[in-house]
Amino acid sequence: MPTTRRFSSVAVPALAVGLFAFAWTASFAQDKPHDPPAGVKDPHDAAIPNDALKAPFKDTAPIIFVTRNQGAAEWAKLPAYWNETTEQATDPITGEKATRRAVKIKVPLGLGTFPTVPPRNAMTVAKWELGKRLYFDKILSTNNTVACASCHQPGKGYGDARKVSIGIANNLGGVNAPTVINSAYNQFQFWDGRAASLEEQAQGPVGNPLEMFAGKGDHWEEAVVRLRKSPEYVKAFRAVFGHGPTRDAASKAIAAYERTVLSGNSVHDRADLLMRKRVAEEESGKFDLKAEDYAAAVKAAFAAKDAPALTALGLDPAADADKAAAVGAKLVNGRTLFFGKARCSNCHVGDNFTDHAFHNLGVGAKDGSLPESEYGRWTRLPTGDKDETQVGAFKTPGLRALVGTGPYMHSGDEKTLEAVIDLYDRGGNANEFLDAKMRDTDAERAFLKAKADGTTYTGPKPTIFTRGGRPIIPFKLNLTAAEKADLVLFLKALEGDPIDPTVADPNWYPKN
Repeated sequence: MPTTRRFSSVAVPALAVGLFAFAWTASFAQDKPHDPPAGVKDPHDAAIPNDALKAPFKDTAPIIFVTRNQGAAEWAKLPAYWNETTEQATDPITGEKATRRAVKIKVPLGLGTFPTVPPRNAMTVAKWELGKRLYFDKILSTNNTVACASCHQPGKGYGDARKVSIGIANNLGGVNAPTVINSAYNQFQFWDGRAASLEEQAQGPVGNPLEMFAGKGDHWEEAVVRLRKSPEYVKAFRAVFGHGPTRDAASKAIAAYERTVLSGNSVHDRADLLMRKRVAEEESGKFDLKAEDYAAAVKAAFAAKDAPALTALGLDPAADADKAAAVGAKLVNGRTLFFGKARCSNCHVGDNFTDHAFHNLGVGAKDGSLPESEYGRWTRLPTGDKDETQVGAFKTPGLRALVGTGPYMHSGDEKTLEAVIDLYDRGGNANEFLDAKMRDTDAERAFLKAKADGTTYTGPKPTIFTRGGRPIIPFKLNLTAAEKADLVLFLKALEGDPIDPTVADPNWYPKN
């Protein structure tokens, strides 16, 4: 016997409000007046797209990343970072074929993979242009005084060269502004990893009272209202997303722009490429970087009058050409230290030199004590998933573009690369949560064994003890002054080309 279904008195009003909300979203997408039904909130967070408002498929130019590792022949033919071209494509809805404009990004040497692009946020020129405008525009801040670029400036390594940033109403931020350079490769965003994507990261500063928000209501609702008052922004959002400005769309556009802030082609990358060509010619199969490879890369930089690469190494482009061989020897020694005695590669690995993990180096610890304000990653882990090894842990940053992105560490406490090396040389700052990779764990075990056996312990003395009585013995690298200097020089050899003007110049936009 069929069952008759009835809506309860509670379900009917709820359904009605839901239908009104959907109708308002559709009305907004169809370019009707912004007058939502009574009691229905303006959907500023997200809206369902109307394809009729979007630019036609044939007029939508995709952005395509090309890397040397995944397409060496095509990569080599690309003359610049930003390359205008055309492509044959098929409209997925109509099935019609079209010749349309496209842009190919020549991913810098050394970055072997292209940035991961979420399917929900495909890269297009129009979206990139919209994101770039938003990145440099102060409209997202409550009083139109702060933009993303205020704290992440192209001319300052996409940071601001300050210990902490100055935000809205001259408020000081809580941590050092991390660089946007190569953030497209990060598995986590922010020092404490609280954002899992660039899209999520882009939403944070707008609502931060120390950065961009000085209001009392819904920060993103206020920002979207400001965007919707701009005919130019409304037009751009509709063409890209099929609806007017929303929080979801704005964050996607900004993320699309930030994915193109890429740096590579460092002296180290060039030396590595020369080494591979040499090994191929020798047919030796021994892929080991030598001083001659670094020297050849430095000589080529002098020949090309590559001032940024040479000055990063402390070389005078006009007077130091005869130092190439000596610098090559120092660089190969610095690299050996990086992967050996200095133990840098315990955490700094891969194309961008990061393990994408979180470690406690004792930054912020004083006299062995770590204040709760420095608990880092642990504070961001959900209840039920707290991990005590993450107390005081902060994200491992990549090591490219270091020369222009100081001061260093999440606190901005270390002003120079030399100071950073000194921090590691002493084994970090002791605290009971110091990362195992920073500790002499063999000595700690020997101390505990000696105590249990009632014998005399003769190794390095514990700096502090945990609340449970476990010894903490920082691992001292005992680097010499010369080794420290060579290690710093190697880090400077990771400095890539300046960010391409198509990305860094706030006034450059592609010709449509």
